[in-house]
Amino acid sequence: MKHPLCVISRVLNRFAGRARRAVRSGRPGSIRESRLFRIIKLPALVLCLLLVFSFALAEEEDDLIIEEIIENVDLDAPGDGSVSWDFPLPLEDIDPEYVRLANKHYLLDSAYVPDNLVKVPRQPKNGGISWVSWPEAGHRLQEVAAQALCDMNAAMREVDGFKTMYLKSAYRSYSTQKTMYRNRLAKNNGRDDGWVSMPGASDHQTGLGCDVVPSNWKDRGMNDQMMREPECQWMAEHCHEYGFIVRYPEDKQDITEINTEPWHLRYVGVPVATYIMENGLCLEEFTFQLQEAIADFIARGGDPAAVAAYIQTPTDE
Repeated sequence: MKHPLCVISRVLNRFAGRARRAVRSGRPGSIRESRLFRIIKLPALVLCLLLVFSFALAEEEDDLIIEEIIENVDLDAPGDGSVSWDFPLPLEDIDPEYVRLANKHYLLDSAYVPDNLVKVPRQPKNGGISWVSWPEAGHRLQEVAAQALCDMNAAMREVDGFKTMYLKSAYRSYSTQKTMYRNRLAKNNGRDDGWVSMPGASDHQTGLGCDVVPSNWKDRGMNDQMMREPECQWMAEHCHEYGFIVRYPEDKQDITEINTEPWHLRYVGVPVATYIMENGLCLEEFTFQLQEAIADFIARGGDPAAVAAYIQTPTDE
């Protein structure tokens, strides 16, 4: 098929040739032909212009179709029959240790002790955070969480009017939590009032959970009224920037089964903390979403070994 522009060129040349021959010959018939040419010339030019315009539109439509095809191609789709990971966060942004869930349905083993526990520096002027008390082993957290906490405290020290923040509690062993839980039950006639987690269910055993309070609360019994403190409001708004979440939010008590604790921070890493905050989740909800994504990935033929480290199974099933 010839290009439309070639056809148009031939039409124009034909009319021009007839006009030149009519002028040279001077014959009446030829003159009539030249007059005919003048009559036909305008429609012919219009026709040619329409053809050019139509061709341009066709080319533009072809370009649009090609662009649409390119846009619809998933450049990140795996080849060779592999299965893609379908979750808002890529696996490399989720550390399975940092998102380890501990509650009464996902109990930690009594022998579980996190790696990389370090003593949290306690001199704010040297980049640390003040302590409320001095346990024999010191207040310890996993190293990444300890550093993130100190970084956040340094940022809070720069905010005008903020009171000094204190680290009240950090890592607790299974045995320590067991003693605390028994004491709480004894105080409440055997009733679990939701203030102290049962052994194995404590976020503190992960080495990623900590209690951080303003100076005017360091010697007081903690309760949800602490939410009114500007320091706690700042933490709720900004802690994700340092990889923390407020572990037990006010509007998630029916899910966490723990009373509101505006002082309790949990390190999960910046990408996960940001995702949780932006979507209004608690750690239990995030865990549910992640486990659903894992089940879907495997059901679609994904390699179980690729997600094995992220699988969490309830201990009460």
